[in-house]
Amino acid sequence: MTISFFDFISQLTSNPVLLVTALLTLGVILVNGWTDAPNAIATCVSTRSIDAKSAIIMAAIFNFFGVFIMTMINANVAQTIYKMVDFGGNSREALIALCAALFAIVTWATAAWYFGIPTSESHALIAGISGAAIALHNGFDGINGAAWIKVVYGLILSTFMGFGFGWLVVKTTELICKRISRAKTNVFFQNAQVAGGAAMAFMHGAQDGQKFMGVFMLGIFLANGQADVTSFQIPIWMMMLCSIVMALGTSIGGYKIIKSVGMDMCKLQKYQGFSADLAAATCLLVSSLTGIPVSTTHTKTTSIMGVGAAKRLSSVNWGLVKEMVMTWILTFPGCGLIGYLMAKLFLVIF
Repeated sequence: MTISFFDFISQLTSNPVLLVTALLTLGVILVNGWTDAPNAIATCVSTRSIDAKSAIIMAAIFNFFGVFIMTMINANVAQTIYKMVDFGGNSREALIALCAALFAIVTWATAAWYFGIPTSESHALIAGISGAAIALHNGFDGINGAAWIKVVYGLILSTFMGFGFGWLVVKTTELICKRISRAKTNVFFQNAQVAGGAAMAFMHGAQDGQKFMGVFMLGIFLANGQADVTSFQIPIWMMMLCSIVMALGTSIGGYKIIKSVGMDMCKLQKYQGFSADLAAATCLLVSSLTGIPVSTTHTKTTSIMGVGAAKRLSSVNWGLVKEMVMTWILTFPGCGLIGYLMAKLFLVIF
């Protein structure tokens, strides 16, 4: 099942509930753009391989290609998020709970952005909708355990695989380029960094773009009283809209996250930045093809940690890493609790 752009616009003008749901969903995507998407281009900007403005334009283009191409190949990530929870047969209450979850995600992500900490909107999304579903059912009946297992796998994969691949790729790169002059390698890796940033932006769209479009489709169906849709096809207009909004978010608030990830956590040379991008993009590709929803933030930051640690452990700003890890750990209970409380409040008010 799907919806055309003209049908969507027509419904927006006649269905205020759908309008509110769409605005909240786009708000979450915008927040993802300024807190999560900048991770993709942080290293190529911090190593001065490309300027920030050009990097943002590049990220917007490749985010769209990531959403479009990977969705055509495999839309399992979107389907997994869509089926993460069951809000029940009452589409009105389900829609209220979903809106509460989206509000919780925006609140959590904005607070993290204020402190310059790259939080994972993927896990905030999962925690928020899960908390809202628990509030709606007054228990865990609405939680899909099989889908949640994939999330746990993704958490482990993005953390340990990102770090390990980062370490392995940079060591391999150093071995290959051992006898080549630094001047020659700098020219090569400057261009390779741009390609690496494009690859990361592509994979960010493939992962996070699908997640939020899955929620977007859920909101549309619930606003139309369709609580029993089990499969859907993501329309091209939605891919374009989500990519544009995500790019807008990156241009508005991405610089603070770029600084935290690309500069403050670990000082990288061009070949190290390329290694981190290659490692993270590979992890995200494997996850997308297998339908496992992982965090681009976790994957990219841990790959940078692995690259830095390959040189020496002191190369990594472990104080900043500690702040990031604490934010990651608190995301599930914190955003889940906000989603739960907002759902209870919204159900009373509306």
